Amino acid sequence: MRRYQIFGLVTAALVGLGGTARAADVTVFAAASLTNALQDIGRAYEQTTSARVTFSFASSSTLAKQIEAGAAPDIFISADDDWMNYLAAKKAIKQDTRVALLSNRLVVVVPANSSVVLDIKIGADWLRALPPGRIVTGDPANVPVGKYAQQALMKLGIWDQIAPRLVRADNVRSALVLVERGEAAAGIVYATDAAISKSVKVAGLIPEDAHKPISYPMAITAGSKSPDTERFFAFLTSPAAKSIFTRFGFTSR
Repeated sequence: MRRYQIFGLVTAALVGLGGTARAADVTVFAAASLTNALQDIGRAYEQTTSARVTFSFASSSTLAKQIEAGAAPDIFISADDDWMNYLAAKKAIKQDTRVALLSNRLVVVVPANSSVVLDIKIGADWLRALPPGRIVTGDPANVPVGKYAQQALMKLGIWDQIAPRLVRADNVRSALVLVERGEAAAGIVYATDAAISKSVKVAGLIPEDAHKPISYPMAITAGSKSPDTERFFAFLTSPAAKSIFTRFGFTSR
């Protein structure tokens, strides 16, 4: 008997003797701002199954480019529609699985010991309340938080004043760290990122009508091979997962 035939019989026997074969692992590529919430969701899911969930967190642009280059996660969660559209055009996702999962909002953060309070509206008056120094956000050329921030600053009429001071980070968590360390006077990040840090405070809210609605679309990738993918995908929209997202400040779509 050939080796692969023996292996098949042994595997079948193990499954038949009480399901001792573990479920397949699931790999998820997700926007950096989802790190803490998804780690908690992954732990909650693993309590219900023998499968493990592996996450890779980075900017949506970085992850999309990795998938385009041949990386094969099972699920992709972007922080904007543009990068999901990019992969859809490359036929790298299963379009019929795509869902709008979450929303968020932009805030301006400063170091926690700062007394700055901002009333952010059209015009540059509120900028005078910011201390001198660099202002950090994601790179508007690629990173979703930076793209939303640029749209807002242009709508507010202050992009030209802020652009020379702007530090362009490779993802929102990198931007947050620069403010935490005092290496930037202020940062534009998501409200959910500000909420997890004890080293920054929210100085002001960016008006939500100043930029495109913040959207976190999710889809199964065309290269997904794990038979447990659909189960975890469904779990991400379950009441249990939604309660965790809500606890971290996300809004369900």
